[in-house]
Amino acid sequence: MKRFVIAVTVGVLFFAVIVWGQKPAEPKGGSVEQELIKLENGWNDASVKRDVAFLDKILAEDITDTDAEGAVWTKTQDLQNVKSGDFALSSAVADTLKVRVYGGAAVVTGRNTIQGKFKGKDISGQYQFTDTWVKHADRWQCVASHGSKIVQK
Repeated sequence: MKRFVIAVTVGVLFFAVIVWGQKPAEPKGGSVEQELIKLENGWNDASVKRDVAFLDKILAEDITDTDAEGAVWTKTQDLQNVKSGDFALSSAVADTLKVRVYGGAAVVTGRNTIQGKFKGKDISGQYQFTDTWVKHADRWQCVASHGSKIVQK
C-alpha cells in the first residue's frame, strides 16, 4: 500500500510540473502582440482611407489623444477631424513596434512615418508614439495615445 501511495504522489507531482510549465494558450489568430500590431497597422490604414467605422471601434470612448504639439483630443474630435478631411493622410507606415502586455492592458511603442496634412498644414514626417490598450470584453481598445515628432538633424 505504501508503494502505491508513493507511486500516485510521484505521478501527481510529475503531471503538475508538466502542466505548470506549459505556456498559456494563445488567442485565436495568434499572440496578443501580433493582434495589437495588426490593430496599430489597421489604425494607420484606416487613417489613410478615412475609415471612421474602424477608428470608432478601436478608440475607447474616453481616449486621451495627445498630439505632437501637446494638444489633447477626444474621440469625438478625432473622428470629426477624419470625417471632415481636416486630418488627411496619404500614407502612414509604422515600424520599430514593441508590445508589452500586462494582463488585460498593453503598451505599444513605435515610429510612424506619415505624409499628410492637418487643417491644410503639412504634418509629414516621423513620429515616435506610445499607445495604451485595454481589453474590453472581446476586443482591444486604445485608451491613451501620444505622438512626438522626431526632429531631423
